[in-house]
Amino acid sequence: METKVLKLALSEFKLDDGGKTFTGYASTFGNVDSYGDTILKGAYAETLQANGLPKMFFNHNIYEVPMGKWVDAQEDDYGLKLSGEFTPGNTLANEVRAAIKHGTLDGLSIGYRLRKGDFDITETGRTIRKVARLPEVSIVTFPADGKALLDTASVKSSAEGIDEVETIRDLEYFLRDAGGFSKQAAQAVVAKFKKLTEVRDAPPDAKSELLRRLEAMAQ
Repeated sequence: METKVLKLALSEFKLDDGGKTFTGYASTFGNVDSYGDTILKGAYAETLQANGLPKMFFNHNIYEVPMGKWVDAQEDDYGLKLSGEFTPGNTLANEVRAAIKHGTLDGLSIGYRLRKGDFDITETGRTIRKVARLPEVSIVTFPADGKALLDTASVKSSAEGIDEVETIRDLEYFLRDAGGFSKQAAQAVVAKFKKLTEVRDAPPDAKSELLRRLEAMAQ
């Protein structure tokens, strides 16, 4: 699962009702992030209709009890706007709310999945037309506007993407999304692999062995 972080200053994050409820943008449209990716308006419409609202976690910790719930998610011209509520009596929710008020937490991050065909590859990255799944949206500690972070807990669940690796660029994205590599690390691995094995001229058996090893990395 990939993640993208948006600073609260850009997300127009607002606490209401004494801090019990809040609204904000988890994603903006038409901007190029640090991976070179651009998300287009309408990218979330299908998954929200088919799969419902995402879960709410802190720092993508999907093994903890959600600290609240998203009660509404709508796309507008600016981006994906969500409204949420903190769970009453949840200790973490109280701590996060206090940290937001104090200004020590300042990021929102989407956890999402893409399928082949959901995006177009450009010279710098991807133009994302559709997000296949939006399992969760987190409040995070370390925002880096436009920088994708890794949810290592869900790396294994993304291993099915190995079947769609057909090109060098596909391999780079697989390493990033399922293998847990940063953009720079994925590019370095691909470059080294091309140099060592001449992957374009490799026989099918060699390519199959590569894919098996990559799949093992995601387990």
